[in-house]
Amino acid sequence: MGKEAELSTNEKEFILASLREGIRLDNREKLDFRSLQILLGPDYGHSEVRLGDTKVLAKVSCEVTRPHLDRPSEGILILNTEISPMAFPGLDMGRPSEEEIIISRTLEKAIKRNHAIDLEGLCIIREKKVWTIRVDIHFLDNDGNILDAASIATISALAHFRRPEITITGEDTITIHSAEQLNPVPLVVHHIPICVTFAFFEISENKDLWVVDPNWQEEKICQGDMTIVINDHKEICVLSKAGGVPLSMETIIYCSKIATSKVEIIIDDIRKALEIANDKNSNKNNNNSNKMDKGKRVNRD
Repeated sequence: MGKEAELSTNEKEFILASLREGIRLDNREKLDFRSLQILLGPDYGHSEVRLGDTKVLAKVSCEVTRPHLDRPSEGILILNTEISPMAFPGLDMGRPSEEEIIISRTLEKAIKRNHAIDLEGLCIIREKKVWTIRVDIHFLDNDGNILDAASIATISALAHFRRPEITITGEDTITIHSAEQLNPVPLVVHHIPICVTFAFFEISENKDLWVVDPNWQEEKICQGDMTIVINDHKEICVLSKAGGVPLSMETIIYCSKIATSKVEIIIDDIRKALEIANDKNSNKNNNNSNKMDKGKRVNRD
């Protein structure tokens, strides 16, 4: 979805005037999220999230590596963001954009620093071999609020991922088994952090003008934004606000309550998507097992 770099002055004034009247261009209410679609599979750790017309894809992979020297009994989690010029016209491919840096840092804080994934469970042989889990996050279409979509895609992909089962022989010899030999192993997810972003346009003593889940046009005219990361335990993991209009404590507390209610709905959607994907994989594995059993009976005959 190509976007022009800037809105015209008339467009900005029209959108702002509509917001003052409580009208958003896509007919949403102030606290409404756009429609959310979460597709998992066909491979483990593959997720595609659509938030309105914003589209993010996340793919998880793994390999056996040496651990970091300062964390000899922990696996490694790498979050790699890749912004496409299709989603961000005018992007300088020579260096990361400011938006990409903000997204990467927020995801790092939400998932890695808050220990959403059990890294100790990824240790194979202390000081020698651990699993390195890598998440490649691709931003395909940007119609606003790509950070929230990225957080949903990333944690969904990690929850859906399965690493190969291994056996250890001797002191440091490992065998990695295929899915046909042994069932792959899910990651241990301690909690599910989700980003909820608010865009602020005007703050006054009488009325605050802001919305949740801003689209592309709203992002272009807002005077500031705030992202609150809340997990399934209703804990605030990250609160990020850099610059823009100053916010009162009452506004921040109210936004955190709104974010908590939105996160509950989003996590329920993630769990439903995981159930659907797991059912499909179970049926697929059962069909493969039946085919193998039939093959064995034919061979015996």
